[in-house]
Amino acid sequence: MALIALAADKGSPGVTTAAVALAAVWPRRVLLAETDPAGGDLVYRSAAAHGGPLNPNTGMLSIAATARRGLVPDQLWDHVQPLSGGLEVLVGLGIAEQAAGLAGLWPTLGRAFSSLAESQHAPADVIADCGRISGDTPATELFPHAALVLLISRTEPEALARVRDRAAALSAKLHGGPRGAASIAMPAIGVVLIADTSTAGKLAGQVNDMLVHAQTGARVVGTLADDPSGADQLAGRRRGRLDKSLLVRSARKVTADLYQQYGAAWSVPGAAPASAPDRYPVNGHAEAGR
Repeated sequence: MALIALAADKGSPGVTTAAVALAAVWPRRVLLAETDPAGGDLVYRSAAAHGGPLNPNTGMLSIAATARRGLVPDQLWDHVQPLSGGLEVLVGLGIAEQAAGLAGLWPTLGRAFSSLAESQHAPADVIADCGRISGDTPATELFPHAALVLLISRTEPEALARVRDRAAALSAKLHGGPRGAASIAMPAIGVVLIADTSTAGKLAGQVNDMLVHAQTGARVVGTLADDPSGADQLAGRRRGRLDKSLLVRSARKVTADLYQQYGAAWSVPGAAPASAPDRYPVNGHAEAGR
């Protein structure tokens, strides 16, 4: 099992939506961690399993005091809240100023996230929503402990230019320099495009060629549908059958492709992959199709 970190260069390409969509259809037990130092969104958009609001003080904020005394991976579950659809989340900070309480603790968190696979109590993959990583955001200190860093990007020319440059900068920081097409380094760096389904395949090929030509060390690993209606359903702002949405259908394909490419390296020896039910967030405004 593994830590998968999601991030974007700048703007709002939909990192949180992508993280929730992937976690909701992840084939094994998964913990969704809101690790954006600027603050999380789920406490405002999702209901807890008991039907009431999520507790903003239980999550990244409460884990700060625990981590200063050392952090055993199983302790993460003490700070997790289940959403009404079953997705288990580590709620993010309320405001950016609270990130000061996590100063120096990001590597500790990264080690705990990546080691949760080895838990004797409740092993799980971790999907971390790191938000925007332009500048010196401390969330990048999680990346050396990740198995995969996914950069989320839309397909406007300026967005693609930024993700190319960000991928190259990350490769230099994490791998020590540019990588050719045959090079393999950890963590792997992937790009997920938010694209119109009618052009997604062609665009993915073109962007992948650009990344390879620029020796960024990154590859396009999938596309998520640019589906505002599905995103609103996932956020609880609109009713609908989430399992029928373009967003969720594309998220299933991305997770299947990720497991086909990387799953063997993430497997615990002797453990068979488990098939987990969909865990769509549900609240009073959304219906989760099963």
